[in-house]
Amino acid sequence: MSAAFGTGGRTAVIKEATATVFVFRRSEDEVWRVAMVWHRRFAGWIPPGGHVEPAESAAEAAVREVAEEVGCRVWLLGGPTTPLPDGFPHEPVVAPWWIVEMAASPDNHTVERHVHVDHVFVGLFAGEVAPPETRVRWFSAGELAEGADVAEDSRLQAKELFAGIDEIAARAAAGGSV
Repeated sequence: MSAAFGTGGRTAVIKEATATVFVFRRSEDEVWRVAMVWHRRFAGWIPPGGHVEPAESAAEAAVREVAEEVGCRVWLLGGPTTPLPDGFPHEPVVAPWWIVEMAASPDNHTVERHVHVDHVFVGLFAGEVAPPETRVRWFSAGELAEGADVAEDSRLQAKELFAGIDEIAARAAAGGSV
């Protein structure tokens, strides 16, 4: 989904909605791990994600991208939000944990420099569905901290999430808000 805008005499900036997911799972040794995919263009590990397609919410894009890139289903855990009022008549969607804007180089969606408005989600592994489309690695917190080929912004976000993943997962399992 793209939107171009401009104010006054400034050059228009193209903004595209994207979705990223930090997918966590407990390994057999009871250690939390997060999925990272190898990005050829960046030559590094980043969380799975991609562009939001027309007629798709950011949460739907997040689920689709994880299925494609990691080959698994994901249970999205809504980010901290203010609850909707009782009796609110519309269906809520899963809220991202963060929404950030980042400069983007030309890619297969846009041939000029643009901005990604990235909706960053957190999710739990919910079973495999197909072989992944990309190279996937499940990092522990320690491995992620030491990984030279991990994008620094992803490392910072994952570090924050690893610090609270036990509590986040426990609240979600109990049906409470995260």
